[in-house]
Amino acid sequence: MDDEFDPQPGDRIGDNIRRLRGKALTRQELADKSEVSVDLLKLLEQGTRNSTSLATLRKLAAALDCDISDITGKRTGLPNATGETAGVIAIRRALTSVDHLTGTADEHLPITLADARRTVTYAWGSYWAGRYEKLASVLPAGIADLRATQQAAQGPDKAPASELFARILWATACTLVHLGHTDTAWQAVKDAHTAALLGNDPLLEATLRGSIGWQLLVQGRQDESRAVVLNAARDIQPVGDVSDAHLSVYGSLLLQAATASGRDQKVSLALDLADEAQTVAARLPGDTKDYECNFGPSQVVMQRTDIHVSSEMYPEAVTAAKAMPFGGTGLTQVSQARHLLDRAAALTRLGKFDDAYKLVSTAEKVGGDQWARHQSLFRTVVAELQDNDRTPGLREIARRIGLRG
Repeated sequence: MDDEFDPQPGDRIGDNIRRLRGKALTRQELADKSEVSVDLLKLLEQGTRNSTSLATLRKLAAALDCDISDITGKRTGLPNATGETAGVIAIRRALTSVDHLTGTADEHLPITLADARRTVTYAWGSYWAGRYEKLASVLPAGIADLRATQQAAQGPDKAPASELFARILWATACTLVHLGHTDTAWQAVKDAHTAALLGNDPLLEATLRGSIGWQLLVQGRQDESRAVVLNAARDIQPVGDVSDAHLSVYGSLLLQAATASGRDQKVSLALDLADEAQTVAARLPGDTKDYECNFGPSQVVMQRTDIHVSSEMYPEAVTAAKAMPFGGTGLTQVSQARHLLDRAAALTRLGKFDDAYKLVSTAEKVGGDQWARHQSLFRTVVAELQDNDRTPGLREIARRIGLRG
């Protein structure tokens, strides 16, 4: 979908809905197809209202055959080293290199495994810090360097080189999802899984199946997402004494299945899976970060909160969030910001606008301005707050993320 629709950063939700339905659907036909009130569609398209619930956005996206980001106007560009918004193009070219077909000499030579590990570590560090624009300068060369390294590796170096190539492709896929380029992200994560199969690490391979499940979830394919991650979890189900990393990967897969179930409005199943994940988390010394999987007591609370928000169970979401240990410090920077945003969404829907504004403001500071600009939920919550709150600080936040007041 990222190549078919190029939303302008400042567009209102209603502008995007009207553009997407075009002449193919009348407003009434879209209302009937999505089961969304025609009166709400009218308010949105006329600009009288510029926000609605996540559940409504999902219904509209399904009816319009598009991503939620197409409706909310999520930014999709990344500046490259020259300051132009061509970073995603450079990443796409690196992913789809045809040098071997054109006879063009590849300027990227193999690097040492130590340098490859440093490249992967830097890319993931930038990702978890929400520095998507920094990734525009790291990923294209990183992909090419690690591809050359993987292709040249022989003997005992082949497996670790393949695993490192898988990890840089995985970081690329995760970045592209946040930018709304789901088709290119899908190619990247599938290539990452293929590379992981050439390695010798079943936990990495299972984790990448989990990432495939996450991308299916982003595409609205909840049933398939849950099936993929539960199948991966079954393949690595812990038996006897296993490492903390093994528990972390297994528990993370259970939480992903819980999230997919919540988005599919199967709340009971979602909470049961979250309970299973909690049992696994209790076997760990605390919050962990293995295989880029953030798992532990804090992550369980975060996902329980998300399940309630996505199911429009806002009082329950507020209650669930209160169980967060240590103020959420066990989460990564962007995960902390996302949890604050979930809490803000719940409070907004409960009419507690002052408290929600404080959380949104904190989320922007914690996640960083680059992270905030590329989050659909951030734009949705800020838009809804603007409908009910004219705080000067809120207007400044809206301006920074390119949202018109």
